[in-house]
Amino acid sequence: MLLRTLETGVVGAPMAGGPTTPELVAAVGEAGGLGFLAAGYLTAPQLAAAIAEVWDASSRPFGVNLFVPAQANAYAVGPGELAGADRAAAVAAYRAALEDDAGALGVHPGEARPGDDDDWERKLDLVVRERVPLVSFTFGLPSSAVLGELRRAGIETVATVSDAVEAAAAVRAGVDALCVQGADGGGHRGTLDPVKEPSGADLLDLVAAVRSQTDLPVVAAGGISTAERAAQVRAAGADAVQVGTALLLSPEAGTGLAYRRALADPAFERTAVTRAYSGRLARALETDFLRRHQAEAPAAYPEVHHLTVPLRRASAAAERPDLLALWAGTGWRSARAVPAATVVAELAR
Repeated sequence: MLLRTLETGVVGAPMAGGPTTPELVAAVGEAGGLGFLAAGYLTAPQLAAAIAEVWDASSRPFGVNLFVPAQANAYAVGPGELAGADRAAAVAAYRAALEDDAGALGVHPGEARPGDDDDWERKLDLVVRERVPLVSFTFGLPSSAVLGELRRAGIETVATVSDAVEAAAAVRAGVDALCVQGADGGGHRGTLDPVKEPSGADLLDLVAAVRSQTDLPVVAAGGISTAERAAQVRAAGADAVQVGTALLLSPEAGTGLAYRRALADPAFERTAVTRAYSGRLARALETDFLRRHQAEAPAAYPEVHHLTVPLRRASAAAERPDLLALWAGTGWRSARAVPAATVVAELAR
């Protein structure tokens, strides 16, 4: 298994929306780790170009991370998600609540639409055609048929899970490895059920629980920012550690200027888990926008994501962090503006 042959035991997290670049993926690989392209929010042609860039920049293996759209999620989702007229009304009310923020930036909230990834099938075909060594999944569990197709193509698969129950379901479905995500991680929580409150258990306990029920390779993710923490999760049973926030300030990352400044700004004192930016739970630096809209943001992904895209783009263009989704794990203070290779070396086994 590829994840058990890494020189460093370090995986570069797929960070959708810009931070993960082909250059960053290649740099992590060249340093002895494993980089992941983030296919979320990319069209199939954009993903094809990114894959080609990685192949041109490095001969090292890498992975592609795919968001599993709701219609392709084989996991048994619970009854808690809003649906039908209730969902539409909640989304409309949230759109109205965003008007003042949007107006201050000279834009309007986006139009809500249910589709998240119209290119899901094309992306699956693409990773098979391009013989991407490893594919991981977030936001859901693909069908056994999809996993089987990838296996026949010689592609290893990884499911992102947030507790032992989800891990067991992924193992039954036939994945080759697991990415166990703890509560301290930045960005979206990788729960297979979009409205499920993920476990608040410490990552060490999560890894130990999953390791006790499977021999598959386990990647530990969530708030890992020091060599000491990396060693702890490996001792708990992880084969590798996955880091994202620690790479955000590296020169190879596509992190925007306002985002970079915010990560180093002492005015930001904490992170919080919120649905305010996308409708799915995600951890970010706590901003005034987050505090004001935390309670009213509905559990409606990807509609809320589409509503806030114009606000976030305008904020980034103005180099203002006010309305940006400043995804960050609890260890964001440890992030430094050093090459990705330095980060990998410091967290290596």
